[in-house]
Amino acid sequence: MGFYGRKRARSKGNGDLLAVLDVGTTKVACFIGRVAEGGRVRIIGLSHQVNRGVKAGSIVDMEAAEAAIGSAVTAAEDMAGETIHGLLVSMAGGHPSSRTVGIEVDIAGHAVSDADIRQALKIDPDDLPDDSELVHAIPVTYALDGNRGIRDPRGMFGDTLGLELHLVSTASGAMRNLATCIQRCHLQVDAFVTAPYASGLACLVEDEMQLGATVIDLGGGTTSVGVFFDGRLVFVDSLPVGGAHVTNDIARGLTTSITAAERLKTFYGSAVTSPADDRELIDVPLIGERDPDQSNHVPKSLLTGIIQPRLEEVFELVRSRLEASGFHRVAGRRVVLTGGASQMQGIQELARTVLDKQVRLGRPRTMPGLAEATSGPAFSAAVGLLAHADRHYADMAVVSRLEDGPAGGLLGRLGGWIREYL
Repeated sequence: MGFYGRKRARSKGNGDLLAVLDVGTTKVACFIGRVAEGGRVRIIGLSHQVNRGVKAGSIVDMEAAEAAIGSAVTAAEDMAGETIHGLLVSMAGGHPSSRTVGIEVDIAGHAVSDADIRQALKIDPDDLPDDSELVHAIPVTYALDGNRGIRDPRGMFGDTLGLELHLVSTASGAMRNLATCIQRCHLQVDAFVTAPYASGLACLVEDEMQLGATVIDLGGGTTSVGVFFDGRLVFVDSLPVGGAHVTNDIARGLTTSITAAERLKTFYGSAVTSPADDRELIDVPLIGERDPDQSNHVPKSLLTGIIQPRLEEVFELVRSRLEASGFHRVAGRRVVLTGGASQMQGIQELARTVLDKQVRLGRPRTMPGLAEATSGPAFSAAVGLLAHADRHYADMAVVSRLEDGPAGGLLGRLGGWIREYL
């Protein structure tokens, strides 16, 4: 039975509403915005709820995930005073695959038209991994008769139109499970967007996107990576490890509860050691002990000694993935950390050491109506989704729709991709 056993009806006259849903491992966030005069979006409803139905970015408990999604959407609707029907949804897990393919089309010397670009954008299903769904098809660069670096070839003359196309896909099962949870709440998935793309839109400045930068979104159960260059997303990857794994390490290492471990991480956690850590003692409640006198007093250095190796492992995995992809040079020396787990003390210094790059903490752009409590790095993906919808609310087909299937219906989406990336 769907959430609350009731159906949602599309409210009349709400075509100027934008709704987005960020489904993470530890929380679900729903933002509702209204397009005001001049095309500016103002947030009129927002909510976030604890999510216990997702692990490492994938659904593990359909009922729990459905309840979290339904609660977040309902609370955001109540705040906005509106009922929504469709949502733009982030996709952090699902083992995303990122691949660039080269395509050439014979145009016989005439001026390049939209029809020629649609022909070049025809996607061979063999270019996608088995059992996967296409999420993004991003033109990276065009070429005419071998002359590369063309951003918009329409109206230009040549014999051969070339195109480098960045294809981002994700596991079909993971996407369908998430869509099913949303549909069981009587909501429709308008489109999916990869989490690092959304976070990049929220956190990167224009020069970073143009000159090259890497966004590392440190979530609860996943660490998503996105490389931007020349204003485009050119590489995506995801690791099934995040802040929740640090919490679990603390709970095991200090024999305390998950709740206490999360509190210790939040209030005392640090990614780098300090000379004073050996002298500073912290109280660690022991599992099952109700008497506060039974707390275990340990040096802070013990806590840091648990946190630092896990985060070092995360950044080393990111570095190796970037080097294996070949995009570590394109990404330049700029790294932007965001996501809830990026707020830990000393994490920028640790990332700078492991990655050997310039690192800054990325907070989402300001938006009218964005509350202070939801303006931190933990909500970058949600704000980026809304910024994406703000730029393209008239055509939400810039990313693949689930009902089209892994390869079917692609031609119906090409117009949206052309408008998105040209």
